[in-house]
Amino acid sequence: MPKRIFSGIQPSGALHLGNYLGAIKNWVELQNSYDSIFCVVDLHAITVPQKPDELRQKTLEVAKTYLAAGIDPQKSTIFVQSHVKEHTELAWILSTITKMSELFRMTQFKDKAGFDTRAFEKYLKRHTVGLTAKSSALQEYPDEDKEMFNQIFSLIKKPLNQIGFGLFAYPTLMAADILLYDTNLVPVGEDQLQHVELARTLARRFNSLFGKTFVVPEPFVVKEGMRIMGLDNPKKKMSKSAASEYNYIALTDSPEKIREKIKKAVTDSGREIKYLDSKPAIKNLINIYALLDNATPKEIEESYQGKGYAEFKKDLAEVIIDFLKGFQEKYKEIDDKEVIQILAAGAKRIRPLAQKKMEEVKEKMGLVV
Repeated sequence: MPKRIFSGIQPSGALHLGNYLGAIKNWVELQNSYDSIFCVVDLHAITVPQKPDELRQKTLEVAKTYLAAGIDPQKSTIFVQSHVKEHTELAWILSTITKMSELFRMTQFKDKAGFDTRAFEKYLKRHTVGLTAKSSALQEYPDEDKEMFNQIFSLIKKPLNQIGFGLFAYPTLMAADILLYDTNLVPVGEDQLQHVELARTLARRFNSLFGKTFVVPEPFVVKEGMRIMGLDNPKKKMSKSAASEYNYIALTDSPEKIREKIKKAVTDSGREIKYLDSKPAIKNLINIYALLDNATPKEIEESYQGKGYAEFKKDLAEVIIDFLKGFQEKYKEIDDKEVIQILAAGAKRIRPLAQKKMEEVKEKMGLVV
């Protein structure tokens, strides 16, 4: 049997080149060699507020993007996460063996929540006594610790009063997504490696506690595409939730908008087209060019020897436009009813696998099946 892969994208914001190059492009190639499952992870999207009508529409748009980009429903299973209830069922079970310290360490949680845990972690290293309430802590500890506690309390009070539990706990849902289908490989970007590692940890932990039940998955990363950075800030990942539309190239952007965005994309000092860590802005643009043009970064670098940023960016814009032309034509041809039928068929096909795994999990744990 071929190895199985699982991955998914949230239906929030505008899907962009980073989503395509870091994920979907790899999926299209992998589906020819692997048993492939691709999900629209709508339950992950609701960890932050969503407008219902927009969420429904975005869910269909993500599925359309999969199809227009080349995901073949005859080769791959495409479905919506919330259509298979076993995802949330397994997420709860996994949460019972997940340590809170593991969730607090999640970089994406800290970034999204604005939760700086460094002072908190420093405090816990100094003391073995757990914190219960501010008043008791202030009575129990000496003056220098009172000051430390006040700093900790000020750091965590506001974010913890604003953060939903879903945002904190969603790595267990992501682990459930992966483990539910005995996934062998998880195609992910660099920023998701930490979440795959948690899935691996939970698989090993469950297997140790209750007997071999889950396959321990491996991450699958394509180096050049794993982290496409923002056009306006090469130090941060291209993001569909970015404050400025000049951070990303949306897959549905018009040729005029693409030319404008690439022209405004930040560059490094100097004018040479060099693929160097010391030139992160140009390195990022070369990665985009190379991945869309089926070339290597070295080949792109060599073809622009003696040329400047303006010529390079002009050509890059046309490469992006040429690529997206075919994608956008296919996207417009896909009808909503057709997408709904494909998603329903995918859920029907995949549901027996999820049900079988959940029966095994419950039996191993001692739950009455």
